[in-house]
Amino acid sequence: MSVDSPSLDPSLRLSSRMAGLRSSAIRDLLTFTARPEVISLAGGLPAVELVPRERIARAAQRALGDPRSVQYGETSGWAPLRETVASRESDAVGRRLDSSEVVITHGSQQALSLLAQVLLDPGDTVVVEEPGYTGALQAFGAAQAALVPVALDADGMDTAVLEEALTEGLRPKVVHTVSNFHNPRGVVLSAQRREHLASLADRYGFWIIEDDPYGELWFDAPAPAPVAAHSDRVLRLSSGSKTLAPALRVGWLHGDRRVCEAVELIKQGTDLCGSSLTQRIATELLDDGAWLDTHLATVRGAYAARSGALIRALESAFGERLSHTEVFGGMFCWIEFTDGCDTTRLLERAIEHDVAFVPGGAFGVAKGHPHAARLCFATYDSAALVEGVDRLRRAYDAHLRTPWSATGH
Repeated sequence: MSVDSPSLDPSLRLSSRMAGLRSSAIRDLLTFTARPEVISLAGGLPAVELVPRERIARAAQRALGDPRSVQYGETSGWAPLRETVASRESDAVGRRLDSSEVVITHGSQQALSLLAQVLLDPGDTVVVEEPGYTGALQAFGAAQAALVPVALDADGMDTAVLEEALTEGLRPKVVHTVSNFHNPRGVVLSAQRREHLASLADRYGFWIIEDDPYGELWFDAPAPAPVAAHSDRVLRLSSGSKTLAPALRVGWLHGDRRVCEAVELIKQGTDLCGSSLTQRIATELLDDGAWLDTHLATVRGAYAARSGALIRALESAFGERLSHTEVFGGMFCWIEFTDGCDTTRLLERAIEHDVAFVPGGAFGVAKGHPHAARLCFATYDSAALVEGVDRLRRAYDAHLRTPWSATGH
């Protein structure tokens, strides 16, 4: 479902960085999944009924009482929000951060894109996870980096494999990790590997981008301390999109002050500044600790129940034909068909049955993951998820009945 970038016809005069770029398979599915009859397990969309719209409305009204909320703001973000983020992240990493070490961005994806521009020259090596987060693959691809994948297992990135590659001469500029409730695999980087990864960064001098939009969405217990707790060579990203509301478009990064200053400089040429209004709204919500704790507990409980409903439905519908990762938090479940089912072809049948998912190939770097898929359990309630799996099973049965060669593909 992905498409290549426009061909580099000289008459178009597009830049060389457009060569080889692919549109996100998830973005490409949005037109289909916008239809109300479709159950989309594809996009990483929070449940709209859990977005605190009334609380946001009250905060917006208060923010609009100040005329500065509709004016241009600082490129690095509204100062009180940077102070709030610095305080919250100080608690997470176990050392005091200054607000000058924080930049507010238009979602954490912008932070990733800006860091790619700041840190990378064409041809620089970036270590990514296999399978990898599509937004990171796009950002690093646009920076014309050379991607080197390191496999994931149940404990996250295999840092022993990374160390072996480093001892053999690999010299990355950046290592990217989605440390908590990985997108797409759903796994958590273990505490031991977090310390190991940080020690490798200190020894070999690369930057770690710790991408953590899902860390607050734990079910039974929080994830281990961030990688940033173990090294000052970590640039840590997070966002309010998954916990407050995607439409606020409030994300942030923190790390080395010199990198933050460089990010701010590049950001001036990108959007001048973010939304003063939504940053003020986000500040009020993040500062209201009692309300936020209750809100997050509600979201965690709902997502835990939904993940359980999805997994039970998958096990009932497919039995031993399918395996899945254990889900401890976040929004995603990674599945693999053990009978050789090609999920890219299965998606065509699934669309005919008004259900969607993302084939594993969309996340591949060096591997195709042809029998895997990512399912999001956050968007729908348990009953809809069960119905979605039933549609998926019917699509699977239709796929088995009709040999692919007979469809003309």
